[in-house]
Amino acid sequence: MAAANGEKGFQVPELEIKFTKLFINGQFVDAASGKTFETRDPRTGEVIARIAEGDKADVDLAVKAAREAFDNGPWPRMPGCARGRILHKFADLVDQHVEELAALDTVDAGKLFQMGKLMDIPGGANLLRYYAGAADKIHGETLKMSRPLQAYTLKEPVGVVGHIVPWNYPTTMFFFKVSPALAAGCTMVVKPAEQTPLSALFYAHLAKEAGIPDGVLNIVPGFGPTAGAAIASHMDIDKISFTGSTEVGRIIMQAAAMSNLKSVSLELGGKSPVIVFDDADVDMAVNLVNMATYTNKGEICVAGSRIYVQEGIYDAFVKKSVELAKKSVVGDPFNPNVNQGPQVDKDQYEKVLKYIDVGKREGATLLTGGKPCSEKGYYIEPTIFTDVKDDMSIAQEEIFGPVMSLMKFKTVEEAIQKANNTRYGLAAGVVTKNIDTMNTVSRSVRAGVIWVNCYFAFDPDAPFGGYKMSGFGKDMGIDALDKYLHTKTVVTPLYNTPWL
Repeated sequence: MAAANGEKGFQVPELEIKFTKLFINGQFVDAASGKTFETRDPRTGEVIARIAEGDKADVDLAVKAAREAFDNGPWPRMPGCARGRILHKFADLVDQHVEELAALDTVDAGKLFQMGKLMDIPGGANLLRYYAGAADKIHGETLKMSRPLQAYTLKEPVGVVGHIVPWNYPTTMFFFKVSPALAAGCTMVVKPAEQTPLSALFYAHLAKEAGIPDGVLNIVPGFGPTAGAAIASHMDIDKISFTGSTEVGRIIMQAAAMSNLKSVSLELGGKSPVIVFDDADVDMAVNLVNMATYTNKGEICVAGSRIYVQEGIYDAFVKKSVELAKKSVVGDPFNPNVNQGPQVDKDQYEKVLKYIDVGKREGATLLTGGKPCSEKGYYIEPTIFTDVKDDMSIAQEEIFGPVMSLMKFKTVEEAIQKANNTRYGLAAGVVTKNIDTMNTVSRSVRAGVIWVNCYFAFDPDAPFGGYKMSGFGKDMGIDALDKYLHTKTVVTPLYNTPWL
């Protein structure tokens, strides 16, 4: 594959890091301990900035501010249409800073700058607008009781929410969580990933400018075992929403159970299959699978990392997949000609290379890639394995990198069995022209979203979340709004009523 790291035919925007402190009760403040930590540029491994390092003392302050804002502040008490107007203003401010915000996610996470400008940042603004439109449509029901009673339900905000956000999509995941919680009338404490705190702090600044009251949105960067653990176990947080690894998801559930039994929603790991049938257009399928595997350098929970191809087109599919992977341009994510940037940090880079070595040791055949492709930064070649068995580590464990495992199948039944042979159930892809095959497979595969003849077909109105060890609870859609609401039933007696 081509390497573009040394090319000079593109311009890197000048970027000033404006916000590096915690955001608590409407103010940027130093950590109580005075500690800071480094955030690094994965293009070079160099330090971008030092960020205030929040821990339990800071989480306590943020929760106190959020609790005051919820119990006594205007946010949950204002009409939904008023919250909606503020969220629309927030979205407009995000749109006004697209270039700067995309650049922050590029230097912090190694994400493609063009994709940030076209997709991630506008997508965050659109999520705000979607939930702004829903904020004044939250209502309960009138109930038909079996005896002389008048009853109805109310939908009420759950209270103070703790959001723990991953590093692979800093903007998208921030708004997956913050947007519906704000629309519902909740207040919150957000812990961005320690690898990628920059854009979340900028969003805090924009939220204040939009008119979100002090204490409603608090941002506490820090590390999982300190800040994250303090959020998960806090006695005055009413709900946790977490996206990240299954291992950490378990820890959060335990902490929630051992503290105040706060409700938890989890979007965890994935090992998503893409099933390509003989009747598929091979060129279309190869391009779709390439996108499913290598988008965002494979650092995406729904990456199509297990590719099952029916035997009639398998050989042609493998040949064309290797050819396409070799054409991929790996390099500086500010370069508009680059297809794949660096892994987020040194730890993730080394983890991916370790899995590639494991794949070779376990007997899979490496067809292309598998090596670092730069002396500086965390770049890895797009990698393809064949002769992969279902019980191999690279077929069972989430790699979170640019690694494709290609496997052959004969029948529809075999494809379904193989697709379901995983502890995960986040997403799946089906490529076929046969509607009967599509219906059978999409109803048989145990996953939270099935994309047919497409992939990454996200939309604000489409709920997203997993089965099995990929977690529970939905992001996006009205389902996401519901998880930040309690249902309360109110009953009063009826006297001398002519009807029930």
